[in-house]
Amino acid sequence: MKVGDKVRFLSEVGGGVVTGFSGKDLVLVEDADGFEIPMLKTQVVVIDTDDYNIAKVNTREPVASTKKAVQEPIETEPADKPVTFKAKPLERKDGDKLNLYLCFVPNEVKEISTTTFEAYFVNDSNYYMQILYLTAEGAAWHARFQAIIEPNSKLFVEEFDRSVLNDFERVCIQTVAWKQDKTFQLKPALSTELRIDVTKFYKLHVFRPNEFFRDPNWCLDVIRDDRPVRSVFVNAEQLQEALMDKKKADERPVAPAAPSKKEKKPDVIEVDLHIHELLDNTSGLSNGDMLMAQMNEFRKVMDENIKKKGQKIVFIHGKGEGVLRKTILQELKYRYKNCSWQDASFREYGFGATLVKVN
Repeated sequence: MKVGDKVRFLSEVGGGVVTGFSGKDLVLVEDADGFEIPMLKTQVVVIDTDDYNIAKVNTREPVASTKKAVQEPIETEPADKPVTFKAKPLERKDGDKLNLYLCFVPNEVKEISTTTFEAYFVNDSNYYMQILYLTAEGAAWHARFQAIIEPNSKLFVEEFDRSVLNDFERVCIQTVAWKQDKTFQLKPALSTELRIDVTKFYKLHVFRPNEFFRDPNWCLDVIRDDRPVRSVFVNAEQLQEALMDKKKADERPVAPAAPSKKEKKPDVIEVDLHIHELLDNTSGLSNGDMLMAQMNEFRKVMDENIKKKGQKIVFIHGKGEGVLRKTILQELKYRYKNCSWQDASFREYGFGATLVKVN
């Protein structure tokens, strides 16, 4: 038996190609799915090789003898017999919460303005997932891809160029999750709609290596810890309707309020964290320095109002890349646990503000 021989297993269904040996007793066999399986040499049999079954003359026969060596027939199975063995997917500790990502990988990242892209789904959980990937076409939807993705694996979806980028402005991913051959906690069928900013396909800094890909890529959260990611959708009709309602409200005469005695509510504090509002000159400062200045202002305002129960504070951070917003939410989660927060009013602040309430 040597490297390259095709073998089958005696004690179970399956087989593959010998890739090496471990010690005196173990042989390493690679199956059809690329998994390397260690087996005892006594539990495998060679079924195909270049020179293993070639007839050889018995060298101990006298030279003068005309008797020919007879090759005993060797039982073999057809080399093209399908390999049915498949190793079960490995499970991770703390991997029973669903996490799914949609990732885009440029084929030539240095030519970001002209390169084509590959799309992948990454299943970072211990569950199988049935995935249906859809793109919006006006008010209707188009099924773009459907497949089953195995636990803790990534699945190639498609390769595309810039001519179809507009198709990705609104996408929907629907999933059903389960485990095979074992009991599991039931997960609800999920549907996630995402708004993708297609201009980011032209920005080199968006694509970075991560734990899933060595090459630069852009990964979007689809499901995070069993919860589908939610995107805010405001179409032109909704925006127009909101503007008209605001105009009517502004034009409606306001009756003088009757004097009444009631508890005075704290006024809403507005804090603009844009760097040009905090510093007169930013020359020589790195992005990290500017972020630190913004967070120092955030902490100062929070510490001044942390004992004022019911106080509402609107932090205006802008949309940008979302770094400042994420840092603020992280700070609220671990440092100001007695506060609640939510996106501030879209009509008043757009998408770039967070409302914090002291409880």
